[in-house]
Amino acid sequence: MKDTLEELAAFGVVPVVVLNREEDAESLAGALVRGGLKCAEVTFRTKAAASAIRIMTEKFPEMLVGAGTVLSISQVDAAVAAGGKFIVSPGFDPEVVDYCLDKGIPVLPGVATPTEAAQGVKRNLRMLKFFPAEQAGGLAMIKAMAAPFTTLRFIPTGGINANNLPDYLGYDRIAACGGSWMVKSSLIDAGDFDAIEKLTREAVELVHEIREAK
Repeated sequence: MKDTLEELAAFGVVPVVVLNREEDAESLAGALVRGGLKCAEVTFRTKAAASAIRIMTEKFPEMLVGAGTVLSISQVDAAVAAGGKFIVSPGFDPEVVDYCLDKGIPVLPGVATPTEAAQGVKRNLRMLKFFPAEQAGGLAMIKAMAAPFTTLRFIPTGGINANNLPDYLGYDRIAACGGSWMVKSSLIDAGDFDAIEKLTREAVELVHEIREAK
C-alpha cells in the first residue's frame, strides 16, 4: 500500500477526473500519458466512473488509476473490481478506511482538521488528502497541522491550479497535489484532448521546475 501511494506522490500532480461518458476514457488517458502524467483519480461522481477506470487500466496498463469521491464500501469494491489501484475519499469515513486497510487497498482519506488527522495517525497512515485545500485554510493550515503530526504528509486537493502549485509543492510535507485544471470537464465534454495533453505537459514541466528548485 505504501509503495502505491509513494508512486502516486512521485508524479507531483494527480489529475482529478470527472467523466460523464465512458467513451471519453480512452482518449483522456491517452492525452495524460502523452503529456507525461501516467496517473489519474477518477471520481465516483458519475455513473461512468467504474467503466472509465476499467477502460483506462486495460488500454493503458502503465497508468496508475484510482477512484476518488468514494463514499461507501460498495464503491470501494466497484473501483477495485474495475482495476482501480487506490481509493480517495473526500472525508475521513472510518468504515471505508478500515475496510481498505483490512483488504490491503491503498487509501487516501480526506481530512481538514487535527482531529481527523489524528484518526489517520492512529491507523498508521502516513499520507492523507487535505480537502478542500484552499477553502479549509490552504498552505497555512497544512503547515499548522503538520507541526504536531510529524509522520504525516499531505496531498491537498481543492482550488489547486498552476498558479498556486509552486507554493504548495514547495513545502516538503506536501507529497503531491490533486488538481483538475488540466482535465476540466468542459475540455473533456468538448473532446479537446489536444488541449488536455498540452495542459498536462505544462503541469509536468512545472512540477519538475519546482522540485529542482527545492
